[in-house]
Amino acid sequence: MNYSFHWRPVFQVMPEMLAGCLVTVEIAALSTVIGVAIGVALALGRTGGNRAAAAFALAWIEFGRNTPGLFQIYLVYFGLGSFGLHLNSYAALTAGIAFNNASYLAETFRGGLRAIPSTQTRAARSLGMSAPLAFRLIMLPQLFRIVYYPMVNQMILSVLMTALGLTVGLDTDLAGVTQHFNVLTYRTFEYFSVAAALYYLIAKAMMLTSRVVAWRLFRY
Repeated sequence: MNYSFHWRPVFQVMPEMLAGCLVTVEIAALSTVIGVAIGVALALGRTGGNRAAAAFALAWIEFGRNTPGLFQIYLVYFGLGSFGLHLNSYAALTAGIAFNNASYLAETFRGGLRAIPSTQTRAARSLGMSAPLAFRLIMLPQLFRIVYYPMVNQMILSVLMTALGLTVGLDTDLAGVTQHFNVLTYRTFEYFSVAAALYYLIAKAMMLTSRVVAWRLFRY
């Protein structure tokens, strides 16, 4: 083994890599928020009585859960361009991950809705609440309590999926910054080892933060 490790160049550009971490977390958080909003809508479409909405939701979920996330990002970045809608790498990656998140979270939310006794909705309606008000005040808080940790897991997966931004030319997130300096120095092992450690730390920080938040929100 004649390879000589050189870690100094990596630590010299650590500020740039940390800035890339912020972009990575930003994309993951944004795609998760969008995915949650769409996922709730899809779950309601699946459980509602409207056949067209149920068919649309099922098609979205089946496609999102049974095709690679990379293909979904490609379809947003390259596919929409064929129709004259050109998104930059940041927007395309965010949209692709959000699409994937919505597909998985929709089924998570559907299971969460089924876990809530229907008698609670009937009791709320008997008190004079409208259906939207009962859902917002009675069902939604319980739903997010049930699916809280699956949502956290999905956000961590979103962080890891941001590395696919390399395939659409994103160079401001952690993977993009790492690849940029790797091309300049050919120190692949050193740069990507440090990047892997940073991804690990981001995931662990999210998990620990989620536990603190859960303790504050769900103590009672």
